[in-house]
Order: sequence, then C-alpha cells, then structure tokens
Amino acid sequence: MIEIRKAGTFMLGDHTVKRLGYGAMQLAGPGVFGPPKDRDGAIAVLREAMANGVNHIDTSDFYGPHITNQLIREALHPYPSDLVIVTKISARRGKDGSWVPAFSREELTQAVHDNLRNLGLDVLDVVNLRSMFGIHGPAEGSI
Repeated sequence: MIEIRKAGTFMLGDHTVKRLGYGAMQLAGPGVFGPPKDRDGAIAVLREAMANGVNHIDTSDFYGPHITNQLIREALHPYPSDLVIVTKISARRGKDGSWVPAFSREELTQAVHDNLRNLGLDVLDVVNLRSMFGIHGPAEGSI
C-alpha cells in the first residue's frame, strides 16, 4: 500500500491537501451509472481511504447520478475538518446513462445545489467547470 503521507502536500486555495487523494467516480455502478453492486463495500472503501490519510476527494453529482455523493455523505458525514471535497459541474446523465452537456445558467446553478444537497454541505470547497463537449477527449465548443 502507498503511504499517502510520503506523497507530500500542496496548497489548494487556502487548504493544505495531500498529493494523493481519492477519485470517487468508480463508486457508482457500471459505466458510472446507477448504484454500485456492493454498497457496503463502496462505503468501506471511502472510510479506508480516510483512515489511510486521504484528505481530499474528487467527485461530482453526475456520477450515478447522485449516487457517489450520497455514498460519500453516508460514509463520512459529519466530515473531518481537514477534508476538502472537490466537485465538478456542467453535465447531466440521460435516462439511458448518456452524458449530456449542461451549461445553461439554470443547469449550472442546479448542479451546485444538487452537490450541496447530496453531500450534506452548506458550502463547496472547490467547484470545477468540466468541459463536456467531447466526453473522451478535447472537442470544440463554447461556454
């Protein structure tokens, strides 16, 4: 196992985070859609990451959708004071699991509120605008 403390730290805004964090995307079901096959296992993974020193998590409410953030909340809330949760917005999931760009003012606002609600937070530490013009790589588009 990698010793997270040996990876060092960096500043993310005014937060000191360890260089090795946890990317929560794969906590959702196959294709990052729907619930995981093993909900208890997903919760255990999050708790183990924290126990091993992770202090930042990369997530988004469009993983699942909503599933990943709900798992994070269930596993870790109330959150440790040094945990930094980084999320992203600008997409939504179609009923068929497709990735749909969501760049309108209303969609971006709703995405922030969805992240807040499903994570059980009043404030988000970091929100990234994810370019969804090309799901698997660079593509042309305007924001």
